[in-house]
Amino acid sequence: MGGMGIVWLLLFAAMAIASPVQDAPSLTMLAGLAIFQVLEHRMAAFQTAHGAMTAVGIKLLLCYLLIGYTGALNSSYFLILLLPVVSAATTMGGWSTLVVTALAVAFYLSFLLFLDLEGLSRYFFDWKELFLRVLFLPVVGLLTFQLAKANRLEARKSQETAEELAHANEGLVKAEAAVRRSERLAALGQLTAGLAHELRNPLGTIRASAEMLKRVSSAENDVSREMTEYITSEVDRANSLVSRFLEFARPLPMKPVVTDIHEVIDRAVQQYERSADRPEVSVYKNYDPAVRPLSIDGEWMERVFYNLLRNAAEASQPGGSITVKTRPVGDLVEVAVIDRGGGITPEHRESIFNPFFTTKPTGVGLGLAIVSKIIDEHGGRITVESEPGQGAVFRVLLPS
Repeated sequence: MGGMGIVWLLLFAAMAIASPVQDAPSLTMLAGLAIFQVLEHRMAAFQTAHGAMTAVGIKLLLCYLLIGYTGALNSSYFLILLLPVVSAATTMGGWSTLVVTALAVAFYLSFLLFLDLEGLSRYFFDWKELFLRVLFLPVVGLLTFQLAKANRLEARKSQETAEELAHANEGLVKAEAAVRRSERLAALGQLTAGLAHELRNPLGTIRASAEMLKRVSSAENDVSREMTEYITSEVDRANSLVSRFLEFARPLPMKPVVTDIHEVIDRAVQQYERSADRPEVSVYKNYDPAVRPLSIDGEWMERVFYNLLRNAAEASQPGGSITVKTRPVGDLVEVAVIDRGGGITPEHRESIFNPFFTTKPTGVGLGLAIVSKIIDEHGGRITVESEPGQGAVFRVLLPS
């Protein structure tokens, strides 16, 4: 039993001790009221709107019986009718409180029906006193309802403020994560640019030396020619990798032009379908005609969608499908690339746009990092939604 329960029991015990009528029926009804008042808030059945009405009805009935048994209109317990009135004012609406208050007044005045006119003058003390007793009920009920309403409004405001603070805190956490990611990207970009620049000169020297060695080698020396071709091939591969590093590190030369985004996506799809080593998946287009042309660099954005299509295809099963969907979202245009592959684990979702992060055995981890950089240069953003085994949705959001 909580502290308030003990206080209620002490108050009802004090009323029982001070009562002029202390026989078994009156004390039983008083004890019933006390027990019900204490247990009401602990019983789930009385916590609903219908349950609250039932609880107020039980209190009205017990109060009516107690007042009727202990003197009716002259009962010292007449103010106990405030118990159901205050309960209604704190748990119900305005009309319900008005109805309960009217019932309490009617219950109290109903005792007049049991008196004849001759006995009335001998029984009751004063009509003005009766009027004051009846007036107490609506006055206290109205005051309690106003206070309860104000408390409910303050509680609602506090809840809304807490939700706004939680939302703002969530945004702050995301912003801090974005700042940390930007700082890491800036540091990696500087390191990559310096390293790539230093690698290009020796790579060029190695390739030139391999070509010279190939020219001076005799035609019969198959091993020498094979090794020089292997060296040249690997140098070209390393050079391509260095170019990608520099592409990531340096500012991108954007040339925005008002362009139909659907035409850019079509070119990316055609480029993917012409790829000799592409996975065998079907690409479906779901374009919204409400999407207007955007100010973008078509070549860079074509690369974005090609990379996203390639990643989606590699995540899909052979014979699977990919959907490219566009739609306006407020003042943005959304391009969603949807696959039905194995999905992305939660720990990988946080890192897939970081440079040099990859789950592919032969991957470098720059594809999605460069995609994210291109979209950032356009003032947009990219998000991913995925669950393991449920596929993935990459959403590109661009200013319209």
